[in-house]
Amino acid sequence: MGKRFALLFLLSFSFLSAGAQNNPFDLDDECYACYLEAEARVGKEGFLEANDKLLHKALEKGDTKAQTLYYVERLKNQIRVLRSAQKGLDGDSIDPKDDSLVMKCMNELQTIARKYNFPQYFYYSYDLVQNYYYNSHRFLKVAALVQKMQHEAQVNDEPYGIWMGYRYLASMYIAQNDYVSAKKYIQTALDLYQTTDDPTILRQSATRLYCDLADTYPIGSDSVRVNIALAKANCKQHLDTLRCAYTEAKLHALDKDIDAYEKDRDYCLSDRFITQISSTAKRMFKYIDAIVYAKPGQSPVIDISSMTRHLREVKYIANIAEVYGFETLAFDVEKRLAAYYEGEISKSNQSKLVELDAALGNRELSEKVDQETHRAEMLRRIEVILILVILLGALAFLWMHNRRLRHANEQVRHANEAKTRFIQNMSHEVRTPLNAIVGFSQLLSLPDGSFSAEEKDEFAAHIVNNSKMLTMLLDDILNTSAMDSGSYSIINEPGECKAMCEAALSSVEHRVQPGVKLYFVPETEAPCPVTTDPRRVQQILINLLTNACKHTAQGEIKLTYSTTEEPGFVQFSVTDTGTGVPADQAEAIFERFTKLNDFVQGTGLGLSICREIAVKMGGRVWLDTTYTQGGARFVFSIPVEAPVQTA
Repeated sequence: MGKRFALLFLLSFSFLSAGAQNNPFDLDDECYACYLEAEARVGKEGFLEANDKLLHKALEKGDTKAQTLYYVERLKNQIRVLRSAQKGLDGDSIDPKDDSLVMKCMNELQTIARKYNFPQYFYYSYDLVQNYYYNSHRFLKVAALVQKMQHEAQVNDEPYGIWMGYRYLASMYIAQNDYVSAKKYIQTALDLYQTTDDPTILRQSATRLYCDLADTYPIGSDSVRVNIALAKANCKQHLDTLRCAYTEAKLHALDKDIDAYEKDRDYCLSDRFITQISSTAKRMFKYIDAIVYAKPGQSPVIDISSMTRHLREVKYIANIAEVYGFETLAFDVEKRLAAYYEGEISKSNQSKLVELDAALGNRELSEKVDQETHRAEMLRRIEVILILVILLGALAFLWMHNRRLRHANEQVRHANEAKTRFIQNMSHEVRTPLNAIVGFSQLLSLPDGSFSAEEKDEFAAHIVNNSKMLTMLLDDILNTSAMDSGSYSIINEPGECKAMCEAALSSVEHRVQPGVKLYFVPETEAPCPVTTDPRRVQQILINLLTNACKHTAQGEIKLTYSTTEEPGFVQFSVTDTGTGVPADQAEAIFERFTKLNDFVQGTGLGLSICREIAVKMGGRVWLDTTYTQGGARFVFSIPVEAPVQTA
């Protein structure tokens, strides 16, 4: 991840629009040649001589930007040398002297960048050092540098620093394959770019932002293509064009437009900067070629073991394989990707449960105990004074105080019991899929011949299904925590009802029990546009459909929508022939941790999350108690035009 993370930012700060010189840095051409030599030797023998040559040439030519790049290269080389020496060490094992060397080079770069008025390199120094800490897993230091960077930008009223802060956060989340979290920072950075008059920002290109935004949408979707078109329209430099060509090559392969694919592929492979756009580009084209040019009956050989950290690229390979009829290969790629992330989930599972415990109980309980302790201390002092003044008044006050204290203690006790029950329930809920994952993984690890290929595929399917179940449980908890902290956001944009419904159905098809019919009945075949947060709408529909799948063992599950039931609103409904919900429980089921059947997998948070999201969107979710045809009918309503979001 470290190499990828470094590449994500390498060009964000360095490549500005070309000027009179014939290079992308707007440097004197002789200085640029010296810079390329120094850049090629970063972390290698001969770097100091090459970088000194760059400084001498910059002073000779009076090129202040080249002088600044001399200090950029010094910082990069210092970090590269230290990381090579620290390979295999964690943050606690690193000599503090190493950090002092890095900070010295950082301060030198910031001083020269301020002197010559190059804020882009001033803030680039933060990125390089943040990446140094990130790769050694010292995330507290990363967070401290981000805060310092944002404070510096605000104090000096530098929009560029604020803008780059958003870009840095977006790239950090992308490096971790968290495109959901990255999306809001990308959009914030784009909004600032489109409204600013800061010349340093405007000299940059928005192409990278639009390409990153495209990656937050499903592969091959219209949203991807719209954002790539915007990326092409905003190209300002060679690397922008190269980035767009790389993404379009993958889309052309997906669309089976071989001529267009070959043109963009050859263009990318002939460019020496392609590895700075994507470290996996050459392997990507190798695997795409294997799929596209496979002969009839030939199964392409794809090895994604070195690409599993690059989630988006691997998903492209799976999608392209499926389009060209290699469903088994696509499934195998997805299976290996799931196995990798299953391992990542298992590693972080314990720490997430600890965070969950703290988020759901300890903080609130600690605050209550601290408040009650402080209050009791103050009241004891008053008691002493009142006893001296009048015994009767003191006795009366003590009686009232003790009553309040007992009531408060009772509240704390109930809260603690609720927390304990929830943690016990979660331990059981998480252990169930985790045991299945471990058990089937052990079966798959047995020597060849123990099981048939069909049995192994079945075991792998169980592992993938239970991994998704575990992810769903943790997502419910994290969504609830985000609701409580106020960090849960609604991002409104154009959407289409039928497309959202079909996407939701596709996500839950594997959850339908044998013999149950799952289908969708649109109100009309004509498009039904709405302005809302399509991802949140799909989240609610998926949750309602998942509930229906859990509780429907036979019969059918129907999804539909209507714009005529409630003028100005779209009403989605999920109707099933399952166990149903008693009318007197119609509201109780929307309370947190409420489950009518303890033997059904889940956290008891799903319907609560649905209702809270719907309210944030200006809508509502409810159980239709007038439905009496067997099973249950849940209704979800949102405005056709989303209300304006307020802070």
